[in-house]
Amino acid sequence: SPRERSSVSRQLAWLWGGVSVLLVALSPWADGFASALWGCVFKGVTGFACPTCGTARAALALARFDVVGALTSFPLQSLGWMFLVCGGLLCLVAISFGRTPPAFPKSLSPATRVAVIAAVALNWAYSIATGV
Repeated sequence: SPRERSSVSRQLAWLWGGVSVLLVALSPWADGFASALWGCVFKGVTGFACPTCGTARAALALARFDVVGALTSFPLQSLGWMFLVCGGLLCLVAISFGRTPPAFPKSLSPATRVAVIAAVALNWAYSIATGV
């Protein structure tokens, strides 16, 4: 029912917003967390970056507010992190003012699927070419 979907959407919005607030609150200590990260197993075995290589480094760069550095080194990963944090904060603002958070589509159009796959493939090629 629409009421149940609205309730689930609000719960997800609170969760998404809470994660975003937590990420922003922990950002001053991000460099301290860097030592706990492990290297990419795929890159260690093959010598090539995996499609997600640089995700943690993008988050660390963004936590230092090095947006240009993050975007030039890890473009898709950085955009993903920015979407996660900004989207969560916007959802919190929306539900705080009694607005219904936006719903994600249940499925993607074929053109959107192709665009997503192309973006991931191009980003992966960029990562390999730049030696991430």
